[in-house]
Amino acid sequence: MKTRIISGFLILLIVFTLPVFAESLISVKTDSNSYKEGETIVVSGKVSTIITGTPVTIQIFSQGNLVDIAQITVAEDGSYSHTVIAEGPLWSKAGEYTVKTTFGKENIAETQFNFSPKTDTPVATKTFEVDAGNQGTFDVQYSIEGGIVKNMLIDKDIFALIVVIESTDNGSISLEIPREALDAKKQDKTDDTFIIIIDGIEAPYQETITDSNTRVITINFEQGDSDIEIIGTTIIPEFGTIAVMILVIGMITTIAVTKNKFQIHI
Repeated sequence: MKTRIISGFLILLIVFTLPVFAESLISVKTDSNSYKEGETIVVSGKVSTIITGTPVTIQIFSQGNLVDIAQITVAEDGSYSHTVIAEGPLWSKAGEYTVKTTFGKENIAETQFNFSPKTDTPVATKTFEVDAGNQGTFDVQYSIEGGIVKNMLIDKDIFALIVVIESTDNGSISLEIPREALDAKKQDKTDDTFIIIIDGIEAPYQETITDSNTRVITINFEQGDSDIEIIGTTIIPEFGTIAVMILVIGMITTIAVTKNKFQIHI
């Protein structure tokens, strides 16, 4: 009878113990869900039971092809970490990559991330027609990475061209600004720097090309930015010089005609 009780106890112990051993002793994660070429990938995780002398093997696969492999020593607290630079000939395909970690013989954990390689396709240059009020319109050539241009408009009160963008990622925009539309000049008529305001915060810019007709500037922006103000010292007026001259000439003519009409000859 005693033997049967012991046997039954052993059977129950085995039954309740099996699921525990069936669970993986290792976990894995990456510090982001997506990466671009050249970025650093941090793979980390933890083992629940340390096996002396047993490293963690980390493998990264793209469509079944091995891209990276490493063996990492487990820390005393069971944690491990490994960094990978996402660049090189094996990092050529866009899409989902799988990180597979192995600890011992049967302890395996996996996670996935998306990868985007760089492309050699040049960024297309586009043209935006800006409304200049009574002066008609003028064209601004531009190219943008990391977003799209929604609008461009003139704010004559602050001598600014405002570029409204929808930024889906960190990126940059290059603008070829006609001097007759917007410029920045010092008192001695030499070029001055523009003031760039992005969503209320002053930002730097790079000026790449300057000639007598245009100034080409490049502005970096962050994901979520929307309003870029390019502030100068001169701007195309809403009521242009020609219109003012016509008005002045018209007023002078009217005064002269009126004067002649009411002049009394003796």
